[in-house]
Amino acid sequence: MTSEQVIPWLMSGDVSVAYQTKRDLLGREDPALRDRIATEGWGKLLLSHQRPDLHWGEGFYAVKWISTHYTLLDLKNLGLCKNHDSAMASVKMLLDTVKGSDGGVNPARSIDESDVCVNGMFLNYACHFMAEENKLQSVVDFILTQQMSDGGWNCRFNRSGARHSSLHSTLSILEGIESYKTNGYTYRLEELLAAASEGIGFLLLHRLFKSDRTGLVINAKFLKFPYPCRWYYDIMRALDHFAAASVVYDPRMQEALDVIVSKKSSDGTWRLSAPYPGKVHLTMETAGKPSRWNTLRALRILKKYTL
Repeated sequence: MTSEQVIPWLMSGDVSVAYQTKRDLLGREDPALRDRIATEGWGKLLLSHQRPDLHWGEGFYAVKWISTHYTLLDLKNLGLCKNHDSAMASVKMLLDTVKGSDGGVNPARSIDESDVCVNGMFLNYACHFMAEENKLQSVVDFILTQQMSDGGWNCRFNRSGARHSSLHSTLSILEGIESYKTNGYTYRLEELLAAASEGIGFLLLHRLFKSDRTGLVINAKFLKFPYPCRWYYDIMRALDHFAAASVVYDPRMQEALDVIVSKKSSDGTWRLSAPYPGKVHLTMETAGKPSRWNTLRALRILKKYTL
């Protein structure tokens, strides 16, 4: 496959990939193409599994990865339209039923403290699906209370006293804040943006995948690219967020960008890493094969950061 053939190959995939390719690589918004995500392919299949009570799977966070939480996150990442009735209704239902005493959404019955990573992901899709701002205020308040002194977040901070932020949790919060901003929410927005700036600094301090103390790779999985990402961190997910959020190029990104470039196959595509284990509604792509998702994500990263 030549470089000239990559775009047509992306456009020939699922309608969600075609829509994002046209929007992000070709610079052309296509509402009609976006609307087809609900009625064709992966989007239609995910929506078909919604129960009459507006949940998927066995509830808010069970069973991974077919739960309500991860299905809504998948639908947001596919690009399902913001005003889709059943997705909006599900988000409203969650805000009415799964709030914890600390204001965060909390799927746990035996743990009082909400998980900040879950709340970051929730904010991401809840804002996309037009949640009422007044019902999100306690989630925002909770997230802001959980930022750590190093600028990031860690889901163990309020549960077991973590002392160092997590790349996983921090990226989920950054994605949630970006969705909150881009969808027009204003409650404590300036505080969230300041917190996000510190969170970006935390990722850059680690050059997106290295220890700030030893310079060694923190986790080899950070350099692998499964998709969907679920709650897991990797450098492609991080850089894709940076590009979407228009984070200005910083030299501390370069090593991660070099890894992305190095993973490009001779046919101009990026391959899919093995998925995270767990029950799924569907398998979008085959591990080890050229991946439209990874190729799309890599190309929009490089479109933003190729100097």
